[in-house]
Amino acid sequence: MKLRQKINRILKNLKFLPKPLFFKIRYNAYTGKRLNLKNPIEINEKKNWLKLYYHPPILTQLADKYAVRSYVADKIGSEYLNKVYGYYTAIDQIDWNQLPNAFILKAVHGSHRNLIVKDKSSLNIRETEKMLSKWLRYNQYKKVGFEWAYKNIKPAIIVEKLLKEDQKRFLTDYKFVCMHGKVIYVQIVLDVDGKEVQVNYNKAFEQEKFIAINREWYQGAIEKPVLFDKMVALAEILADRLPYVRIDFYQIENKIIFGEVTFYPGDGKYEFFPDEYNKIIGDQLQLPKLVNGQKEITTY
Repeated sequence: MKLRQKINRILKNLKFLPKPLFFKIRYNAYTGKRLNLKNPIEINEKKNWLKLYYHPPILTQLADKYAVRSYVADKIGSEYLNKVYGYYTAIDQIDWNQLPNAFILKAVHGSHRNLIVKDKSSLNIRETEKMLSKWLRYNQYKKVGFEWAYKNIKPAIIVEKLLKEDQKRFLTDYKFVCMHGKVIYVQIVLDVDGKEVQVNYNKAFEQEKFIAINREWYQGAIEKPVLFDKMVALAEILADRLPYVRIDFYQIENKIIFGEVTFYPGDGKYEFFPDEYNKIIGDQLQLPKLVNGQKEITTY
C-alpha cells in the first residue's frame, strides 16, 4: 500500500490520463486509500464522484465569485452582499484612480487568488497588473483536480470592499457544510494571536469531535456568535436542493456578509481525524444516481 502511494505521488499530475484513473491515482497519493467510484462511501470519495459526474450548469454560476451575487440577492437579499467596486475581464479596464484606498482583489474563477490592499498609495501598480494578468490566464479546473464547477467560468477580476475585524489579522470565517439543504456542521476559521486556526461545531453550536488535517486545530471553546442561528438559516436557503455545498459567511459588526460558495472543499483530498468520521460524514450524503447509461448529471 505504501509503495503504491509513493508511485501515485509521482503520477498524480498526469492529467492526460482518463479522468477516473487520474482521480484514483491522485486520491491514493494524498490519502493512502483506494478511491471507489462505483460505490463511494467516505466523504472525500463522494466529493470526487461529484466532480466527475454531477454537472448542473448552476454550479458554474455559484462558483463564480461575481455571478453568484445575483443568486444570493434573489434567495436571501442583496443586503448580505459585500460592496463591489469593479468587475474586469481585462487589465486595461481597471481605473486605479477610481478605486478607494483600501480594497481586496479577487479572481472570480478560482480559489486562493486574492490580494489585500490596505494602502493603495504603496501598491506597485505595474507588478500588480502583471500578477492579475497571470490570474486571468489561470484555469482552476485544469490546474487543480478537475473541479468541474470552475470549468466554464469566464476569467475576471473583482474589487471588493476590504472587510475588517478589530484587532484581528484574519477575519473569522464561518463555513457551513450543507447536504441536501441542511447544515451538517460549520467549520469556523479564526484568528488566535495572529495565527489562523479552525474548529468545528454543529448547528446547535456544540463543538464537534472531528477535525480536518489541513489547518491547525483550535482546542479551546469559542463564544456563540450573536447571528449564528441566522447564518444557519441563510446557509440552508442558499444550499437549496444541492446534494453537497459549503456556504461561507462573515459576521462584521453584527452584520452578516456572504463570502462564497464552494463545492469541493479541500479538493476531496484532505482527511478527517479520527478516521471514522470520513465515513460518518460520508453516510449523510446521498449521491444522485446515474441512470440509463448517463455519463453525467446535468439537472439540478
